[in-house]
Amino acid sequence: MASRRQCIIIEILLATADFIVEYMSKDSAIFRALPAVSKVLQAEALRSTISALGEEIVKEETRNQLAGLRRQLSAGDEAALDRLGREEFLAEFCESVARCASAAVARPLVNVINLSGTVLHTNLGRARLPTEAVAALGAVAGESCNLEFDLDTGSRGDRDQHVEAQLCALTGAEAATVVNNNAAAVLLVLSSLCEDKEALISRGELVEIGGSFRIPEIMRSARARLREVGTTNRTHLADYADAIGADTGLLMKVHTSNYAIQGFTASVDDAPLSALGREHGIPYVSDLGSGTLVDLRLFGLPHEPTVKETLAAGADLVTFSGDKLLGGPQAGIIAGRADLVARVKRNHLKRALRVDKLTLAALYEVLVLYRDPDRLRQRLPLLRDLTRAPEDIRAQAERLQPLVQRALGTRAQVSIASCRSQIGSGALPIDLLPSTALVIAPVAATGGYDTRLVALAEAFRRLPTPVVGRLHDGRFYLDLRCLADTEVFSSQLTSLLP
Repeated sequence: MASRRQCIIIEILLATADFIVEYMSKDSAIFRALPAVSKVLQAEALRSTISALGEEIVKEETRNQLAGLRRQLSAGDEAALDRLGREEFLAEFCESVARCASAAVARPLVNVINLSGTVLHTNLGRARLPTEAVAALGAVAGESCNLEFDLDTGSRGDRDQHVEAQLCALTGAEAATVVNNNAAAVLLVLSSLCEDKEALISRGELVEIGGSFRIPEIMRSARARLREVGTTNRTHLADYADAIGADTGLLMKVHTSNYAIQGFTASVDDAPLSALGREHGIPYVSDLGSGTLVDLRLFGLPHEPTVKETLAAGADLVTFSGDKLLGGPQAGIIAGRADLVARVKRNHLKRALRVDKLTLAALYEVLVLYRDPDRLRQRLPLLRDLTRAPEDIRAQAERLQPLVQRALGTRAQVSIASCRSQIGSGALPIDLLPSTALVIAPVAATGGYDTRLVALAEAFRRLPTPVVGRLHDGRFYLDLRCLADTEVFSSQLTSLLP
């Protein structure tokens, strides 16, 4: 006979079982109200989406959203239950599936309008390519090409041959090769010429650029041993000479393109360093970083050492970028003595760092533009941006100010102010260019000022063609130096309306 305690336990278990059965029946009824995946996919509202994206993508998004609804319903979410009970549930659900499926495969790289005040903005893709380079990309992208095939002999060719002749003509180098960026160029040169040997470099040139690229770390990666000479602010030729020994692999100079040391300073020029290297049979390598192929003073800009000047002064190899002051695609270029370039190209790392047909096609077209210096300013977007007349930018601001003010209405005050643009990407760090900006200050009565300011910047970034400005001193600045297409900018301002 069961005890009183056992009877109580049995009663509790039976009551619990009845509750579970009742709850599960109710829960099952709710879940049965959810549409089947097949029913959703047959809906007229999703026909165009399936046609554009394919059934698998839409099916996956449908399953994801149904799973999310089940989790909400299991958790007792009243809003989800109310949504499920509405007559228009299926239409709303299909609309959500279509929107999210399209967003899942939306092109992540989009064009933006760079009004940040930095011409060569690393985060915005640096140099804009000229139309000739863009056309060349399209020409080879969808077809086979003679990337490494010699059409004359019918045998394997060298992909560098497509740009090497142009590089040599423009720089005076004996030979040249191309890798994917200048950091790779420096790494490859050190690995090829200085593995397990010392690289002599001034302490004041141990640079760090964006992304924590540091010369000491690059040297370690290349298995070259860093040997600092001189001091941070003053280094003399004797410092290099005194450090040369049996383990010295090369002399190296790194152009301090993203900072400047001023005051009581001293550094050694290319000519004496190259002479010292030749005296001891040691290569002298100059890393120009940004690198330029023309004397920028011809265009009214501050001087930056050119590749041709550096090689003429005696550098055995020069490394520089393709997408900075050169104004082309991302690339790292190594130019100089033929025997040293040949050693670099034999390095097993060269294959890992090489560029593809798209880069070479675009780079070739940019180099050809440099062969016609009289028209270079008009044809190379970088030079157009850098040399825009201040009065032209001011006139553009005066035309656009009322349009932006009308679009923002009473939410903000739009004024015109003089400003200064920077070249960017480690080029001419202390030289600024006179420009004009639209300056936007929020005036809405609700919300914190900082919140409204950030919201304004976000509103411009959410335009069909996003506009990137900069927040400075409690205002939102749109520096117009790089605004090439006024029509694209102004035609979308109506999207700023509340």
